Amino acid sequence: MAIDSSVNLPFSWPRRHPGKLLLAAVFAVLVIYAAPGSPVLAALWEWSPALATGFGQNILISLLAIAIGSLLGLLIGALGVSPLWITRLPARIWVQVFRNAPWLVLIYFTTYVFPFELRIGSAWIAFPDWVKVTIGLALPASANVAEIFRGAIGSIPSTQWEASRSLAFTRGQIFRSIILPQCFKRMLPPWMNLYAVITMGTALASLVGVHDLIDTAQIASNTVNRTGFTVLIYFSVLALFFAYCYPISRLTQYLERRYAFS
Repeated sequence: MAIDSSVNLPFSWPRRHPGKLLLAAVFAVLVIYAAPGSPVLAALWEWSPALATGFGQNILISLLAIAIGSLLGLLIGALGVSPLWITRLPARIWVQVFRNAPWLVLIYFTTYVFPFELRIGSAWIAFPDWVKVTIGLALPASANVAEIFRGAIGSIPSTQWEASRSLAFTRGQIFRSIILPQCFKRMLPPWMNLYAVITMGTALASLVGVHDLIDTAQIASNTVNRTGFTVLIYFSVLALFFAYCYPISRLTQYLERRYAFS
């Protein structure tokens, strides 16, 4: 018997309402592990400022990584669509290498390849681990932005190129005046999705000694040393990442629908 797809089946509810599902999970965890007045809930409240500070470190790394990766990716993407093979080849190698390299390997690579201090003149300046993690995440970000840029250019109908050439526009004028303005709205949804993924990828920073949200949660868990607190604090970590990334995901979906026929 065929099932009518218009019927709201019970198992489709989590997919349609992930925010409500998370709230239900939060309520269940609070009921089980954090009854009012319990020492577990008091300990979580005591550690909440440290968790907020650690999550701020994750956000800072993600913002800098996407900024550096976007600037570098646009440059690589422009080289990748160049008519000269001598510029296309390095761009394609860069994209293939850093799109297919594990992020954790890149983070370890940048952590141990770059020095811990930089000497400028007679002064030594610290090169902190969180900056190295930022560079490690900016590398795959640049490769993905380059592919997003190339895909946006490829989505422009070829008739626009032909019409522009018939009007005696140069290649540079076509790019600046016709192609790039249309590429922006095509690039925005996947770029925002990439930023959300990079934000979640900042959780790897704790593995190289960065004092971020995960590292703070580990310290708190070892300090309090209660099973209920460990469950609650890692659930709080999940909730923080979800609360930050889920609105980005929803906005991305809205922009995809808005620009679908543009």
